[in-house]
Amino acid sequence: MAKTNYSYEKRSREIEKQKKKEEKRKKKQNQNSDEVEEGTTPPSDTDTSPKI
Repeated sequence: MAKTNYSYEKRSREIEKQKKKEEKRKKKQNQNSDEVEEGTTPPSDTDTSPKI
């Protein structure tokens, strides 16, 4: 009986995780760029209100 190659299975799982993570990152980046184009950027940390 042939011995199972666990290192190959582990590597293929790691590759799948990397692909999924990359797809999520690209999707998130596209969403952020769409918000910037529409002018609905999230509030910034800098305070632009006038000082009295």
